[in-house]
Amino acid sequence: MKIIVEKHPLAIRWFHWVNFPVLGLMIWSGLWIYWANDVYRLGWGQTTLFQFFPQSFYEAFHVDHKLAQGMSWHFALMWVFFLNGLLYVLYTAVSGEWRYLLPTRHSLQEAIQVTLHDLGLSKKLLPVRKFNGAQQIAYTSVILMGLGSVLTGLAIYKPTQLGWLTQLLGGYEFARLLHFALTIGYVLFFIVHIAQVMRAGWNNFRAMVAGFEVQEASSASNQPTSAPPTKPAADSSQMPSSLT
Repeated sequence: MKIIVEKHPLAIRWFHWVNFPVLGLMIWSGLWIYWANDVYRLGWGQTTLFQFFPQSFYEAFHVDHKLAQGMSWHFALMWVFFLNGLLYVLYTAVSGEWRYLLPTRHSLQEAIQVTLHDLGLSKKLLPVRKFNGAQQIAYTSVILMGLGSVLTGLAIYKPTQLGWLTQLLGGYEFARLLHFALTIGYVLFFIVHIAQVMRAGWNNFRAMVAGFEVQEASSASNQPTSAPPTKPAADSSQMPSSLT
C-alpha cells in the first residue's frame, strides 16, 4: 500500500526556490561584469590550457559590453541572495532542521559510500536517513560558500570603504579570485545537483515542490515529520542519490 509522507517543510521549499533563480541570475550578471576584465585561465607561464572565457563565448551568448547592466543586476540581487540565505540559516536553527543538515563524524564515510554507489562501484545499501552524508556535506558547504561569496563580493565591491575586509581576504586580487572560484563551485554544484534530481526521479522532485513523497507503507514507517526529533534517528526511506 502506498502512503503520503511529509518530507520538506514549506519554508525550506520557499528558500530553495527563491535561491535557485536568484543565484542563477547572479552568476549570469557576474559574467557581464567579468567580461570587462577576464584574466583567469588554466595554465602556466605563456602556456594556456583553458581560458575563462573565449571571445566566441561572449559573442554567442551576448554577454559582452554589458558591464554597467551587469553591475546593476548583480548588486541588486546580492541583497536578495543575502537575505534569503540569512533567513534560511535562522529558520534551520530555530526549527531544528539543522540536525538533519549538519555533517556528523560519520558523514565523510557515508559520502564515500554514496559516491561509490552512484558510480556503480558498490552495491551496499545507502544510509537510511533524510539526508545522507554526501548531502549533509554538500548542503553545508553551499551555505559556507554563500557566506564566502557575500564577504568576497563586498571586499571587491567596496575595496576602499571596506579596506579591512579586503586586506583580511588577502587583498583585492586574491578576494576577486576567491569570488570567481566560488562561482565555479556553484556551477559544478548545479550540474551535479540537477543530474542527481533527474536520476532520483519525479517522486524526489515532487518532495521539493509539494513537500511530500509517495512511498510504500513498509518503507515509510520510520519516516520523520517536518519537525526533527530531539535525538537523531534512522528516520527516512533509502535515499537513492547523493545530492537530491
